Amino acid sequence: MRFLLIEDHAPLARAVVDRLSLDGHVVDHADSMTEAWDFMATTSYDLILLDIMLPDGDGRAFLRRCRETAEATPVIVLTARSEVSDRVSILDLGADDYMVKPIDFSELEARCRAVLRRRGGSAANRLALADLVFDALAGTLETAGGVVQLRTRELRLFETFANAPGQIFSKPALVDRLFSFDEDVTENAIEVYVARLRRHLEHSSVRITTVRGLGYKLDLP
Repeated sequence: MRFLLIEDHAPLARAVVDRLSLDGHVVDHADSMTEAWDFMATTSYDLILLDIMLPDGDGRAFLRRCRETAEATPVIVLTARSEVSDRVSILDLGADDYMVKPIDFSELEARCRAVLRRRGGSAANRLALADLVFDALAGTLETAGGVVQLRTRELRLFETFANAPGQIFSKPALVDRLFSFDEDVTENAIEVYVARLRRHLEHSSVRITTVRGLGYKLDLP
């Protein structure tokens, strides 16, 4: 998944980025609302992690603007305020969840997974696709050939396809999903990861199809 972290406290931001990146997520970091809007003007995100106290304003104003403009990206608010009234106001503004600082990173990861599952209309990590089972949490594919442990970017790429069977994804769109702005990669990297996934799918009827001139899609029988 691609996350946007809006946090001006540099040590905390680095810790969050490092922890989520270990799980294979792409995390862009903005230290102000202005920079966050610049990021959002150029790419889309699966989840936003939003601090409340920012150098150019209150994060609640950012959240309010998101919801007023029909920006539906899920938002988890990071706040130092523990009063019930503050948490209620955050949820009423349209936040999907919140965490009170100091942050426990295991809990943060779990809350991210829960919010993304709810947005995807699922309460489970396991997804059945024809004759294979994809477990996003365990990072595995189960086919007639056995269980395959996916590497992090293989996992994120297959997750992208699995969440939208039949949808065509261009190479630039997939690069945008798998890599952050500060990573210097070419579209050839996508070909490498697609080739790896195709080998993992050899014992399944599910296929990743090349649509000439457009990109790739996941085909179910």
